[in-house]
Amino acid sequence: MMNEKQRLESQQVQAEKPADKKSEKDFSKYFQAVYVPPSLKEAKKRGKEEVNYQDDFAIPEEFRGMGEGRKFYIRTYGCQMNEHDTEVMAGIFMALGYEPSETVEDANVILLNTCAIRENAENKVFGELGHLKALKTEKPDLLLGVCGCMSQEESVVNRILSKHAFVDMIFGTHNIHRLPHILGDAYMSKEMVIEVWSKEGDVIENLPKVRNGKTKAWVNIMYGCDKFCTYCIVPYTRGKERSRRPEDIIQEVRHLAAQGYQEITLLGQNVNAYGKDLNDLNYGLGDLMDEIRQIDIPRIRFTTSHPRDFDDHLIEVLAKGGNLVEHIHLPVQSGSTDVLKIMARKYSRTEYLELVRKIKTAMPDVALTTDIIVGYPNETEEQFEETLSLYREVGFDAAYTFIYSPREGTPAAKMQDNVPMEAKKERLQRLNAVVNEFSVKRMKEMDGQIVEVLVEGESKKNPDVLAGYTRKNKLVNFKAPKSAIGQLVKVKITETKTWSLSGEMVEEAAAVEVE
Repeated sequence: MMNEKQRLESQQVQAEKPADKKSEKDFSKYFQAVYVPPSLKEAKKRGKEEVNYQDDFAIPEEFRGMGEGRKFYIRTYGCQMNEHDTEVMAGIFMALGYEPSETVEDANVILLNTCAIRENAENKVFGELGHLKALKTEKPDLLLGVCGCMSQEESVVNRILSKHAFVDMIFGTHNIHRLPHILGDAYMSKEMVIEVWSKEGDVIENLPKVRNGKTKAWVNIMYGCDKFCTYCIVPYTRGKERSRRPEDIIQEVRHLAAQGYQEITLLGQNVNAYGKDLNDLNYGLGDLMDEIRQIDIPRIRFTTSHPRDFDDHLIEVLAKGGNLVEHIHLPVQSGSTDVLKIMARKYSRTEYLELVRKIKTAMPDVALTTDIIVGYPNETEEQFEETLSLYREVGFDAAYTFIYSPREGTPAAKMQDNVPMEAKKERLQRLNAVVNEFSVKRMKEMDGQIVEVLVEGESKKNPDVLAGYTRKNKLVNFKAPKSAIGQLVKVKITETKTWSLSGEMVEEAAAVEVE
């Protein structure tokens, strides 16, 4: 149930769907006149209002059985947080009586769970909406919805209103627990429903989930981000930092361990800021990891870190090893202090390298991966060279590399994008050459080693080959009985490639110390 703050901050609008193109045009004009879109300005405000914790989620009686005889399909774009949101929405659908559909053609409800972090992701969603328009015409009773991070952007909502009026539902990242109400409104009135809260809602516990598989699980430990890097839309679309209570997280992890899950990943937009908003506790990510490592589950990971919040206590806890894996994803974004300042990352090149030194001193065998943006506004050739030199100095195992993509509503979008696209592409190629060079080197170091592999399933290229990941998140392909899927096994590495390893299974493993 919405509290008073949420009622004031929410916008829900309904209007009769257009019957033809002329009506659709009039409909768009009407909607733009009455609809107040999500506000990035409002989303940036970080008030001191206390976050309410609700542990009583339940399907309202009036919606029970809504999905009997109906199927749902969710297409997910973006990060692990979006994937986990999809698991929650699937759980709500199943609790309503829906069944999952393997195809859009067989579905009665289709949701596009969207990502806003790069322009390419948005283009994919709008392209998919274009494809789904024909299906919507064939099946008028089909409900089509857009949710996730794109829904929190004013420009996106306005574009859907003006060009994609056949969409039935738009709801944001803070409204997922309201899905039964949103579906109910869409069914009962046959009207477009828009419910997007510009500011975050409460922390809702006991939401149902349909997890993808029985081997690995995501556990969300916090929501939102307060860093406001100048290129990033996430603090606007996901809201301020809100931590779950540690007892709720630990209970969820214990439950997953009892179900036989082999690996969990703790999730947050800025996961190592966990606990900073818990005013009644002096409790951070290091404390949480120290408690969770004592739970009988073979592997524990976390993502994604911000270097500024990576404290000494967390390093001390990670160095204890055991089920805490020796892989850390630590986005640097640039190797130039001047560019980092423009990005508002709030650390320098020197500070980042000092953090890496601390981590490597405590964890000599650690595998570090990172994110890097090239072609940022005003980035010079010399500054880009600093990124290359930092990569070589750290010796990362791998990196996600991107050409800068302006996001409307962020400070960087107002900067002059003065690096020519040809230069951006050329820098990306040079960076990727270094990334590949170090990946090859790290992989070759593993030749002949016996490693622990968590088997996830068949290889995408060959069903006779199984695939899984090491503790350091290296992909390994090898032949083994299908019964090994979901298990931890020992594999001897016999061949190394740029981004994967091949090997021979030695035996099943309860735990392996070497890698």
